[in-house]
Amino acid sequence: MTLATLSEVLQAALKGRYAVAGLVTLGWEDMRAYVAAAEAEGVPVILQAGPSCRAHTPLPILGKMFRYLAEHASVPVVAHLDHGDTYHVCKEALDCGFTSLMFDGSRKPLRQNIDETAAIAELAHAAGISCEGEIGFVGYSGGEKSAGTDPDDAAQFARDTAVDALAISVGNIHLQQDKQGALDEPRIRAIEARTGVPLVIHGGSGVPLAQRRALARGSNICKFNIGTELRMAFGEALRIAVNRDPARYDRVAILTETHDPIVAATRRVLNNLHFRPESD
Repeated sequence: MTLATLSEVLQAALKGRYAVAGLVTLGWEDMRAYVAAAEAEGVPVILQAGPSCRAHTPLPILGKMFRYLAEHASVPVVAHLDHGDTYHVCKEALDCGFTSLMFDGSRKPLRQNIDETAAIAELAHAAGISCEGEIGFVGYSGGEKSAGTDPDDAAQFARDTAVDALAISVGNIHLQQDKQGALDEPRIRAIEARTGVPLVIHGGSGVPLAQRRALARGSNICKFNIGTELRMAFGEALRIAVNRDPARYDRVAILTETHDPIVAATRRVLNNLHFRPESD
C-alpha cells in the first residue's frame, strides 16, 4: 500500500528540489492513467477531486477509487480533495478516506479565510492527514480575475493556519489552454522569504514548461496542479477513437483507446517536474 499524505510527498519534494503534480481527475479512465504514468516515471502523484469531479461522482465513491489505486500502486499516491469550500465537504472527504484536504477560502476576507482554514487544518491534523490552504485568489480564463498574493498576508496565513501547503496567486490562472501564463518570480521569492511551507501553483497548465521545471528545481513551489492540459489530451484521444470507427457504440472499447495517450501526456508532465541528474 502506497497511500500517502500531502505533507509526506511535499516535504520530500522540498528537500529534494523537485515538484509533485496534483492531477485533476474526472473519472476512472484518467485517474488510472495518471497512476500508470507515475509508476512508469517512478514518482509520486496527487489525485485530485475538484468540484466538477464531485458533481459527477460522490465523494464516498471517489475515496474508494483513489484508495484502491493507491493500494495497488508502486509509488506514493495522495488522495486529495481540491477546492473544498465548506467544513462539511472537507469533513465528508476525511470520512471517505482522503489523505489531504484543500480548503478554499480565497474569496473570503483575510481573517475569515485564516480562521476557517485553521479549523480545517486542525481537523485534518487530528486525523493524521494534511491540509492545503489558499491565500490570494487564482482567477479563471475568461472568468473571474485574479488577486495576487500579498507576501505579508501569506506569512500571517501560514503562521496562523499551520497548513501543510500554501496555494498562491502569482500570475497563474485556472483553465488556461495555452502556456503563456508566465509566473511573477519576484513575488514568489518574496513569499518564500516570509513562509516556510511548500508552495502550490493552481492553474499549472498555463505555465510555460521551462518555467515549471526551473521553479520545481529552484524554488519552494513543490506542487503544480495540472488539469486543462490533460483534459485536452483526453478529449483529443477520445475524438480520434470515436472517429476511427463511427459505427462503434461500446463505450468500454472506445475509452480503452484513451489510456495510452493519457499516460504518455501525463509522463511528460511528471518528467518535467521531477529532477533527475542523469537527464541533464
